[in-house]
Amino acid sequence: MLHLQRDGRFSTRKIGGLSARTVLSVLLAVALTLQSGGRVGAEEIRVAVASNFAHAIKTLALRFEASTGQEITLIPGSTGKHYAQIRSGAPFDAFFAADARRPELLEKAGFALPGSRFTYARGKLVLWSARAGYVDAGGDVLATGAFNHLAIANPGLAPYGKAAEEILRARGLWDKLKSKVVRGENIGQTFQFVRSGNAELGFVAVSQVRRPGHLVGGSWWEVPQTLYTPVDQQAVLLKQNAVARAFLSFVRSDESRALIRKFGYATP
Repeated sequence: MLHLQRDGRFSTRKIGGLSARTVLSVLLAVALTLQSGGRVGAEEIRVAVASNFAHAIKTLALRFEASTGQEITLIPGSTGKHYAQIRSGAPFDAFFAADARRPELLEKAGFALPGSRFTYARGKLVLWSARAGYVDAGGDVLATGAFNHLAIANPGLAPYGKAAEEILRARGLWDKLKSKVVRGENIGQTFQFVRSGNAELGFVAVSQVRRPGHLVGGSWWEVPQTLYTPVDQQAVLLKQNAVARAFLSFVRSDESRALIRKFGYATP
């Protein structure tokens, strides 16, 4: 049964689209890990995940559960906070970060299993407003300053916030607009600021406004990736756990990568 911490309990359901080859690969990954000394615990695995990837990983986790019968608890939040919690001993089995730096640091410091780190997605930013027609196709609304609040994720905690600051600096607008900036703890909270109208516009992840079967209204400008450092998002295994290792392998499958792209990401 899939659990999403703080957002209620989701029942496992069958989701079509998985090939027999993918299912076999997942089950084989579990079996091989067991043979090499891994373990399958009685409790579900706990996966810390960056807020921007919460919707995509929920779908992936449901597919994984349907093919294996194993259980996953997802804990969404800011990458910076998850990183600090892992360093303090938080009981996570795997970590899907919104950057590459924190997983690399965890690996170097011995908090992650060597060789398990990989890039699962490349995030993209969009300037979004819940108001139709508010954001123009080139993002020129930023230069007008004709708004009270611009939402971004906290640049010190969230890679998407750091990228938003880079965009504003690249356009020479950081000093002009920083008094209007409101910071969300993570990209999920930033999205809520804009959706609720507390901020007229904000920089959010493309995946939050474009995902399968869900149309988000309003207006937006998809920011050229030349204006910010690519948001390479990496995952890493934190414990020697057969189910967690198999889940990471599942996320790397061709079918999972195709699904991730449908959620507005690029994949390596």
